[in-house]
Amino acid sequence: MNSSPPVERQNGYDIAITMGDPAGIGPEIICRALSAMSAAERATAMVIGDPAIYRRAAASVGAALEFVPLEQAESGKDHVAVGVVELPKGVEMPDRQISAGAGDMAFRCVQKAVELVQAGRAQVIVTAPLNKAALHEAGHHYDGHTGMLASLTGAPSSFMLLASETLSTLHVSTHVSLRDAIDRVTPERIIATVEAGHAHLVALGMQAPRIAVAGLNPHCGEGGIFGDEDSRCIAPAVERLRERGFEVSGPISADTVFYRASKGEFDLVIAQYHDQGHIPVKLIAFDTTVNVSLGLPLQRTSVDHGTAFDIAWQGKADATNMGSAIAYARRLASGAKA
Repeated sequence: MNSSPPVERQNGYDIAITMGDPAGIGPEIICRALSAMSAAERATAMVIGDPAIYRRAAASVGAALEFVPLEQAESGKDHVAVGVVELPKGVEMPDRQISAGAGDMAFRCVQKAVELVQAGRAQVIVTAPLNKAALHEAGHHYDGHTGMLASLTGAPSSFMLLASETLSTLHVSTHVSLRDAIDRVTPERIIATVEAGHAHLVALGMQAPRIAVAGLNPHCGEGGIFGDEDSRCIAPAVERLRERGFEVSGPISADTVFYRASKGEFDLVIAQYHDQGHIPVKLIAFDTTVNVSLGLPLQRTSVDHGTAFDIAWQGKADATNMGSAIAYARRLASGAKA
């Protein structure tokens, strides 16, 4: 175990890390990330889930970690505090498989994390990946973490930010069909998305974020030849934002705006739908992109990959993305304290 001296624990932790789907790689990448921290960093992080699963995951990846229930965590001791969510007796949760037991565990871990943040015990939630099919099999019919957190916190809506050093995108819509995504391209939704992105960047220390809004249709509709949503919905929204003092440009054709942003012209691109924003970011920074939820009454970051059932519980999982999600969460926690 890391021998560097631990710091005193405060009443609240900087981050609360949820287990995700325990049949996947979540527990392992969490343990790898914890093992890479100094004792001082571990003292500011808690994990959510079943301590027995974390102990097994630590053994799987060769991490010398001690897990203790949150109520028993002591200042000055190098151990990991656990907000305990135990697997009910008799519930099966086979490794590397979709199951209602694993889906319910993933849900209850997020639910516990929300309760701890709302109680002031933690600042920012970091989520390991869950499996939507397992979640639905357990009776929790959400589109993923973002919709689940919106429901648990009573937020009217939320937004998905994919953040990387090279390119960051915020989405007008995410987990809906492409047909439904087109219907969500309204001036009101675009304005709300830009407002959320602007507020987030300002909170991170940017004075005047430069935001670009991607067009929906090829070449932004080419004057109406390929559709009128760009001129009818996006352009008016951008104009209204400019009148309010936002440094926002658009609509800009999607086949150029992400390249321009990656070269430093913009701090953030507003993507109109899931794949429009996900593909360029993942192409450029697949291993380090962080998924951040905006528009909620709490802050949350996440890895930007799935449960990887094919390699789970074999000690193979790479924790690079989890490390990035934790680092971004620490930035948010520092901003909240300031």
